Amino acid sequence: MSIKVKRFRAQPMSRLLGGGGELGDLMRRARLIDQAQRHLRDHLPGELGEHLFVGGFHQGRLTLITDRAVWLTRLRYEQPRLLELLHQLPAFAAVTGFELKVRPVRPPKAPPRQTRRLTSRAADELSSCAADVDDPGLKRALERLASHAERDP
Repeated sequence: MSIKVKRFRAQPMSRLLGGGGELGDLMRRARLIDQAQRHLRDHLPGELGEHLFVGGFHQGRLTLITDRAVWLTRLRYEQPRLLELLHQLPAFAAVTGFELKVRPVRPPKAPPRQTRRLTSRAADELSSCAADVDDPGLKRALERLASHAERDP
């Protein structure tokens, strides 16, 4: 039994992203979701638009996501108006309702900064080591490291 390897020719990205394959369908769906999100955000009152995210479209229902329950409550009151707004877009004429979800957005935590201190005694040791070293690169590195010490005035 032999296994033959199929050799595909390289294809331009525009064909892959805009074509009829799985990736093309995914890109079209992403563009539609982005269009719905922009349209809804533009027509929502005040801060509500900043907290609205369109999560997906499945079986005639559009998933709307907010970051806090307060905004979800306000979205519940806006549902009829949001449905009218979506029906203005031809691609979303089939939307029959919404799935509303809360997904808290947690800001990324910066890793704690580790501050290290070099005492003046350790700096003196490094300087004396640098004086005894013949290699010029290592000597410069040790002197540069010693220069970071906290010196007493």
